[in-house]
Amino acid sequence: MSSDPSQRGAAPAYDDAEKGVSEKVVVYPVDKKAPAFPADEKNGVFVNEKKDVAPFQPPQVKRDPYALVKGAPKKEVSKVIIFKLWYNTYRKLFTIAFSINIIMFGFAASGHWPYATKYAGAFAVANFNVAILVRNEIFGRFLYWFVNTFFAKWPPLWWRLGCTSVLQHLGGIHTGCAISGIIWLTYKVVNTYRNLVNENNAILVIGLLTNVALIVTAVAAFPWVRNTHHNVFERHHRFVGWTALFLTWAFTIMGDLYHPENKTWVPDGRHLVRQQDFWYVMGMTIWIALPWICTREVPVDIELPSPKVAVVRFRRGMQQGLLARISRSAVKEYHAFGIISEGPHAKYHYLICGVQGDFTRSLVNDPPKTLWTRELKFAGVSNTSTLYKRGIRICTGTGIGAALSTCIQSPNWFLIWIGSDQEKTFGPTISGLIHRHVEPERLLLWDSKARGGRPDTMKILKDVYKSWNAEVVFITSNYIGNSEMMQGCKEAGIPCFGTLWDF
Repeated sequence: MSSDPSQRGAAPAYDDAEKGVSEKVVVYPVDKKAPAFPADEKNGVFVNEKKDVAPFQPPQVKRDPYALVKGAPKKEVSKVIIFKLWYNTYRKLFTIAFSINIIMFGFAASGHWPYATKYAGAFAVANFNVAILVRNEIFGRFLYWFVNTFFAKWPPLWWRLGCTSVLQHLGGIHTGCAISGIIWLTYKVVNTYRNLVNENNAILVIGLLTNVALIVTAVAAFPWVRNTHHNVFERHHRFVGWTALFLTWAFTIMGDLYHPENKTWVPDGRHLVRQQDFWYVMGMTIWIALPWICTREVPVDIELPSPKVAVVRFRRGMQQGLLARISRSAVKEYHAFGIISEGPHAKYHYLICGVQGDFTRSLVNDPPKTLWTRELKFAGVSNTSTLYKRGIRICTGTGIGAALSTCIQSPNWFLIWIGSDQEKTFGPTISGLIHRHVEPERLLLWDSKARGGRPDTMKILKDVYKSWNAEVVFITSNYIGNSEMMQGCKEAGIPCFGTLWDF
């Protein structure tokens, strides 16, 4: 998919200042004062003034108050804080969904719940139905709309924080129900094979293939696969997942129309539509198909302010807190980026694509005229910024793409952007949007190249949180930066939400 990078030159390596390891310190100019003794050194100091002359002291160098002190010992974070961040709402929702299913499964497998044993297939597809629904982008937009409409600003802060946390971590329900569904399906297939004598061979084969396809789909979504081999994850999770859907249809219909008691097929449509598993699979199919109905190939303009970044411009404006999936193909290799827009009635919206992999590198080396995208965008955590009276949006590097719209469209949000030579790297379009819409009193830009390294982010956050009277902090950064800020905010008692990596 990628083009030859030699056409435009490889992206330059980041320098020490961008990595935050530069030892340079910004030195502010110091006014030079005339010496306290005569210019003629041969005559020495006046005799009568000898006792009044103090030894000469060089002027002290002023340091940036937010500069990170090199060599300062790293503060230890308590294990309680680390555990709280690890056992977040995602894992809590997973625990709830998975535990409920395991308790029900235990009753069924031990023979104390014959109904669940008889309809194990229905329990499986019901779980898959919920797992797919909570990941559906249209359903997600509805949930965000409902919460933002009915709970903006007036409820207690703990309630609003809880709403944001649940919406951000709906993936916990997705994972918990998906794994539970595989367990129920495995139980169904095992019971089918136990009744091998009375079952049709076609049902046995389709049931086994369905189970295998779903296990492959789930394994492809493991964090270490998704984070290190994104294309492998996407191809298997999507295309093997679609294959599993077709097999599930076949397994469900065949199981409902075959009578093992007399080993005969009864093709009765009225009987089929009365089965609960039929409608669960129908729901799964609708939730999977809906987002693809919104997929379109649209014209784009690409600005290349530097070899590190492509700024992609699309037509029409967007509300804040949304993300877009884009691809060169209609059905594969979609990548998500934060949307920058001046508002729903603006003429354009923008995506900032930092050069990291083959896809983003190809945008710089071989800019396309069109891209595939879903016209209905999906909501991110920033979309809940309307719940809060005042907040802070801190980001590093290309994270400005997910953060800027919130600060452009709301005067109650303070923007902190840490990067390297931002105006040169990201170009006049992004700089212009910032300076036109974000007032200086709610803007802090830190140029790590000009200021000799990265800042003490927690000192900045604590000061701004207090002076701005903020209720919450939203963080978009790399894994290390996100972890440090989340730990620091948690320890300081500052409510915060950071970047999510799929668990």
